[in-house]
Amino acid sequence: MDKSVIYLDHAAATPLDSRVLEAMQPYFSDAFYNPSSPYAPALNVRRAYDAAKQTLAQTIGGRGDELVMTAGATESINLAFTSIGGHVVTANIEHHAVLQVAKHHEHTIVAADEKGIVTAEVIKAAITPATRLVSIGLANNELGTIQPLRDIATAVKTERTKRLERGDMTPIYLHTDASQGAGLIDIHVSRLGVDLLTLNAGKVYGPKQVGLLWAAPHVRLAPQIMGGGQERGLRSGTENVAGTVGFSKAMELADKKRGNEVKRLQQLRDNLQKKLADAFPDAVISGHLKRRLPGHLHISFPGIDAERIVFALEMRGVLVATGSACAANKGTRSHVLTAIGLAPEVADGSLRLTLGQLSTQENTDQAAAIIIEEIIKERQRANA
Repeated sequence: MDKSVIYLDHAAATPLDSRVLEAMQPYFSDAFYNPSSPYAPALNVRRAYDAAKQTLAQTIGGRGDELVMTAGATESINLAFTSIGGHVVTANIEHHAVLQVAKHHEHTIVAADEKGIVTAEVIKAAITPATRLVSIGLANNELGTIQPLRDIATAVKTERTKRLERGDMTPIYLHTDASQGAGLIDIHVSRLGVDLLTLNAGKVYGPKQVGLLWAAPHVRLAPQIMGGGQERGLRSGTENVAGTVGFSKAMELADKKRGNEVKRLQQLRDNLQKKLADAFPDAVISGHLKRRLPGHLHISFPGIDAERIVFALEMRGVLVATGSACAANKGTRSHVLTAIGLAPEVADGSLRLTLGQLSTQENTDQAAAIIIEEIIKERQRANA
């Protein structure tokens, strides 16, 4: 990446770590064999693939045979929803990958509060006798708000127990998309209390178009892609060995450095936030200030056109977002900001600044100075 560019959009995509690429490289060339073939070189590839799945599973407290490898988080989410069926409960701040698939099921959309928190109480109130799946993301991709997932898990387990006590065998499961939280917060499935969990390699310095769905042993998944019976018959097709090995390496590296990286990103984020808030006292910080990802800063400057700022910053080598990459690409106002009640004139002046491996004290300070300059220019233009 051009060192003159300051990248502040790690929530959208992360660069492939060089160590991840190195781990993947043999499976593009020398070890190219189909892992389903019967001869020794192919069996070695099979062992490498299974070992990578086992390592991935260990990072979330599961087993390798509980994972289904997918082409990213969106497919993982679709597999979870399609398998479980029935009435679904989710929240109005969820990623479009969740909200769009929920529309194809009987569903209830609950409201997050003004800080982007989805409480266990609103989940309890939304569960009906027909509810089979609750899906709440571990950390919101725009605000960085971390959800009280353990409390939500308790609510789901309480409902499951009540059903069993009255002889109702209708299952109810909790799914979370933990993609934004991976490498930054605890995603151990037992401690979260979830039944299904989605991850995306492209968010942890791994390869894009690689993801997974973890499902607890008591969850029955339904085949989504028919064919040769790979992935326990749930997702047929020749396995993406290089992608899975890369995902495994990326998660392994993220796990090792998490403690230090969290502290580093918090310090950078807080410093950036202070500089911007000091320069613009009317700036609005969205999300929960104590329960958010360490590298996330969602800040709004009332009265400005954030899209103009994004283009102006790009011209000066600073890459930022107005919200999720999906919404920004469509030129629509963020549904997340609308959901938390942000006024249109505030929402339209919003920037999502997300820090990561490419962030340093020097380039974050540079970015702050450039952002301040461009917002001052934009306000002067608007008031002229």
